[in-house]
Amino acid sequence: MKAVSLAAERAAVINALRPVVPMLAAMAGPHLEVVLHDVSKPENSVIAIANGHISGRSIGSSVLEGPQNDKGFAAATRIKAKGGAVHSMVEDYVTVTADGRELRSASAIFRDASGEPFATLCLNADLSGFQAAHGWLSQMLKPMVQAAAPVAAAAPAEAQMDTLMQNIINEAVGPGGSAESLTREQRIAAVGAMQRRGLFIVKGGVERAAAALRVSRFTIYNYMEQLRRRE
Repeated sequence: MKAVSLAAERAAVINALRPVVPMLAAMAGPHLEVVLHDVSKPENSVIAIANGHISGRSIGSSVLEGPQNDKGFAAATRIKAKGGAVHSMVEDYVTVTADGRELRSASAIFRDASGEPFATLCLNADLSGFQAAHGWLSQMLKPMVQAAAPVAAAAPAEAQMDTLMQNIINEAVGPGGSAESLTREQRIAAVGAMQRRGLFIVKGGVERAAAALRVSRFTIYNYMEQLRRRE
């Protein structure tokens, strides 16, 4: 009965959030991506999205296909809140798209009565237009200043979950996903990078991280707790 009531609670919150997605996008314009995630379904977590052209996602996209350095996902993978349905905000952080564009992001994490995170509402503002305008104005005001070298475009994200998971591990740990040369602090930093990409929301993510870092699942959770305390 408790499981049924929790499921009903989650469904009610998600249904209430769905119309918020197009409303926020309509008010802010085409430079703001609004995404609603069901974190219990990481393989196709995106259940509502507006202005998906910003990150290249659509309904049904996986949690791993989002921008890099997402602190909202890091917050959603922490140990469940002891106070029950305590929702939280992660405000004003920078994420990066697959093609190297910076986004100004914020996330709301929603928890059920048991304290378990089940949904996130994420805002990602594309800064590239404003940065281009700023660069043009700077060039006009200081015409002798040499223009900055263009940022190299990152490789596009792979569609398959398995490949996405391995790419995240490789980027966090290093080429080949080997941990032989990593110190303990470097392993903790690698876990933080994986956490921010949403790896630990996906089933098997903790196990794959543990295998890549050559530690136990318990050690991964220990590293995550240390990261939480440091924040």
